[in-house]
Amino acid sequence: MDTASSKTAESYTPALVVLTSLFFMWGLITSLNDILVPHLKAIFKLNYVQAMLVQFCFFGAYFVASLPAGVLVERIGYRRGIIVGLITAGLGCLGFYPAAALAAYPLFLAALFVLASGITLLQVAANPYVSALGPAETSASRLNLTQAFNSLGTTLGPLIGSALILSLAAADSEVETVQGPYLGLAAALVLIAFVFSRFHLPSVKGDAGVDDPNAVRGSLWQQRHLVLGVVAIFVYVGAEVAIGSFLVNYLGEPKIAGLPESAAGRYLSFYWGGAMVGRFVGSLLLQKLKPGHVLAVNAAGAVVLLLLTMSSSGSFAMWTVLAVGLFNSIMFPTIFTLAIERLGKRTSEGSGALCMAIVGGALVPVLMGFFADRIGVQQAFFVPVLCYLYIVFYGWKGHHVVAAR
Repeated sequence: MDTASSKTAESYTPALVVLTSLFFMWGLITSLNDILVPHLKAIFKLNYVQAMLVQFCFFGAYFVASLPAGVLVERIGYRRGIIVGLITAGLGCLGFYPAAALAAYPLFLAALFVLASGITLLQVAANPYVSALGPAETSASRLNLTQAFNSLGTTLGPLIGSALILSLAAADSEVETVQGPYLGLAAALVLIAFVFSRFHLPSVKGDAGVDDPNAVRGSLWQQRHLVLGVVAIFVYVGAEVAIGSFLVNYLGEPKIAGLPESAAGRYLSFYWGGAMVGRFVGSLLLQKLKPGHVLAVNAAGAVVLLLLTMSSSGSFAMWTVLAVGLFNSIMFPTIFTLAIERLGKRTSEGSGALCMAIVGGALVPVLMGFFADRIGVQQAFFVPVLCYLYIVFYGWKGHHVVAAR
């Protein structure tokens, strides 16, 4: 490595370290939804479709807020965009207090929408910024490394939620058990916003609107790899969220594991923890292997595991579905990196389109809930199977950059 490259890497290291806190926080917050779903389902006596409105409102915010967030980040820059996102998410967390005090399900959904709007802004600002902090050829590896800390948050989230929400709820069946954890999250988000307001982040290409001489030309929506990448993000997030949302109830079924909610909630950490381990390993593998091929192989592995859990019972069915998390590991950051390749100064706009596709996390769980109410949770896993089959295609062939005519 030459001296200039070494100095550049060193100058970016502090920024990457600070940015990992963002990935950790939004991972923790997002995984708490998987605890909220069974908790609110039991408290408000909801069916699966109604319970999945938690994910619908949370991930629906990505669809509504992503493109405006992309425009905002282009206008105010990555650092200010991150600060605004943190404060907005903090306000959403505060909204849980009156929602619980009034025992009003619609207020929970509104608070989740505000919270997710802040997370959306963080995603739009932080993902392309991390991708730009260093050589383009190692951007997938770098994004996977930071996403590994996102997975650390998603691993700890179910443990915290099970202890502070489900276990206490089992004792008194009160919706107020969510107040303390979400007040704590609000305080943490505001504290991180203060840190970012005092921290100097280096300027990178794209922050100042500088174009890449190798960037593809033509309309953003003429870029085949981006458009297909938007679909890939949609089905990936939808599949991952759908599986996580149903795990507590699935593991509670007598023919699977027969676990109480508080115990099943703790097993969620194996699902999200697999993604954490896979991302640390993936950040190394992606420095040597083609990202598209790694993506396709992982998606195929997820398909096999889901087919196995659909056709079995007992502990085997439990562990095969939990193992899907390991194969999910590199999917989001790898799809994201492949989809924004060679977008140049429109990278923020492309990032906004990709984050808008996270609305898959709103729609796919509701679709799976529709089938779960009719054919049962186990057989409803065919929905994420279809999602992963598309990702196999995108990783193997669909991600290639084709110049617009």
